[in-house]
Amino acid sequence: MSGFLTIPELFEATVERSASKTWLRYEDSTYSYEESLDRIVSIGAALADLGVERGTRVLATTRNSPDYLFTWLAAVRLGATFVPVNPKSTAGELAGLAGQVEPPVVVTDAGLSDVVEEALREVAPGARVVFAEDLMAAPSVPAPPPAARGDDVAVMIPTSGTTGRSKLVMQTQRAYAMAGEGFPFWMELTEDDRLMTSLPLFHINAPAYSTLGSVAAGAGLILLPRFSASTFLDSARTYGATEFNAIGAMIEILMRQPERDDDADNPLRLCYTGPAPPKERHLEIERRFGLTIVSGYALSETPYALIWKRGTRPYGTLGSVRQHPTMGDINEARVMAEGRAVEPGEVGELELKNPAVMLGYYKMPEETEKVLVKGWLKTGDLVEVNDDDTFTFVGRRKELIRRRGENLSPLEVQDALEGHPAVVEAAVIGVPSDLSEEEIKAFVVIAEGAGVTMTELRDFVAGKLAPFKVPRYFETVSDLPHTPTGRIAKHELPTERTDDEEDLEPQRTKGE
Repeated sequence: MSGFLTIPELFEATVERSASKTWLRYEDSTYSYEESLDRIVSIGAALADLGVERGTRVLATTRNSPDYLFTWLAAVRLGATFVPVNPKSTAGELAGLAGQVEPPVVVTDAGLSDVVEEALREVAPGARVVFAEDLMAAPSVPAPPPAARGDDVAVMIPTSGTTGRSKLVMQTQRAYAMAGEGFPFWMELTEDDRLMTSLPLFHINAPAYSTLGSVAAGAGLILLPRFSASTFLDSARTYGATEFNAIGAMIEILMRQPERDDDADNPLRLCYTGPAPPKERHLEIERRFGLTIVSGYALSETPYALIWKRGTRPYGTLGSVRQHPTMGDINEARVMAEGRAVEPGEVGELELKNPAVMLGYYKMPEETEKVLVKGWLKTGDLVEVNDDDTFTFVGRRKELIRRRGENLSPLEVQDALEGHPAVVEAAVIGVPSDLSEEEIKAFVVIAEGAGVTMTELRDFVAGKLAPFKVPRYFETVSDLPHTPTGRIAKHELPTERTDDEEDLEPQRTKGE
């Protein structure tokens, strides 16, 4: 087994050998490994004064900034459970999560204080609210030994679900530490690299791969506040970034920026993304930006899934099973259909078994039992088995919609639409996007005589849900198809463009 079973052990091992080396770069600020540990310990002391200890649930409106990053590392050093939520969540969405989690402590910032106070007023009136910027200013204190243990729940990641009923993935200290150890090995990173991420800290990718991957390698970390296509390459040049991770449509958005002669004149050498684009597109992207793309696949339920093996280029695939650099073969994969393992050339549901699989969904035993069976994680994703031990992504068995790097539940959007007095019934589906992933389309049945426009409906939903959940396409219909049991027959709804639909894509800021 590895010597690192917890996040703080992984971090402090690097501090011992690289204390003065610059680790974190954020805008005009830099922090060495030693300075970072000082902030982590000091914030931990401030959290402890608020009653945070091993097992305490800390909910945080996690922006991409050093104060939130250090607060996460401080909380998990204490052995607490960090619950990072999208800072763009509405008060209703935050209230739903707070009602599930019942956090004694909530970390936010001055800019979000009003929406957080509104969210907590009824569901968690006793929660202690503290600002991340105040924690960042906590005085330095001596460092006590970390309280965390390998099997502690380090993070509960909110995934899809209706408002007030998200699935919260319980991930262990061990899973994150193992992901940190594995990422530099899979990507062939060294201490000379600088990993740049604009991915949200409330997901698993940026904390587990970029953050802890940089730590395990003794490399640098560049944290961007957000993704901006128009400034992304300039940021790489400014900070000397050599690697970045991309999800969703990020790469396609970059490719749609006006082409410049110096696009390849940048320090980037590696990009991790998934699923893999087709071979010709893959090579086109690499030529334009002067880097190498490594494709893989993972999910919140386990950061150990699939990736291209070192030195291989299996274009169009998700790669092979990820293994640990020192533990050896600790990850198993199988593809099942109708109760049997499929053969090469066949399609089935991918299942995984490894020490980094989640413990389950928080307080959802029935949902947990559906996906965890005798140690095997049912991913809900369909893949084709290839004869070279690689897998090709086919589609999702789950009804989730994947949009702008986020998973969302169509039921949540339907509930929001049906909250409007003019809407009799609504159905929401994913439809093809010209970038990648999916766009959201809503079919709505309007009450007779109700005078409501689709723009008004869009604005109504935008007041209840985060922006990525708001449908782009709307179509009014006289009725919706139903199954014999009364459920909406979504498979009968058209996914292609129709003359009756309205495209209500909001204006985006330059570079978004």
